[in-house]
Amino acid sequence: MNTTVISTINGITLVTLQSSPANVTFVSDVFERISERDINIDMISMAPTHGAVTSLSFTIDDDDLIKMLGFTAELKKEMDIKAIISSVNHKIAIHDPKMKNTPGMASRVFTAIKNSNADIRLITTSEVEISLLVSEADYDDVLAELKKEFAD
Repeated sequence: MNTTVISTINGITLVTLQSSPANVTFVSDVFERISERDINIDMISMAPTHGAVTSLSFTIDDDDLIKMLGFTAELKKEMDIKAIISSVNHKIAIHDPKMKNTPGMASRVFTAIKNSNADIRLITTSEVEISLLVSEADYDDVLAELKKEFAD
């Protein structure tokens, strides 16, 4: 029995705050201020620090883009933090309880994606899931390759 489930969410915006302070106080403040704007955060990834700075990336629903642009404009004024924003992306999540104790699951995912020559915008993981943010242009190809790899 195949326990792998592939799910998708469309209409996702990627926000990357470049040269952000590399401390939890900044991260906490950012997410608190976003929460106050009633914006839901999904995927979160923070790059390894480079001295006192890092890049913080996260995803939101495309419907919240205007509210997010207001927030990033404030950050630019306050701290000169550059925000890179990319909308109309898709999240593809590969979920399998066996992932926790099965070597090679990540290899299978990325080998399948390699065949589509896709632009992966963001990757997050848990013990049982690999989530990928892909562009509109690559979505159908990536999804087809993953479905082929994990078909019964």
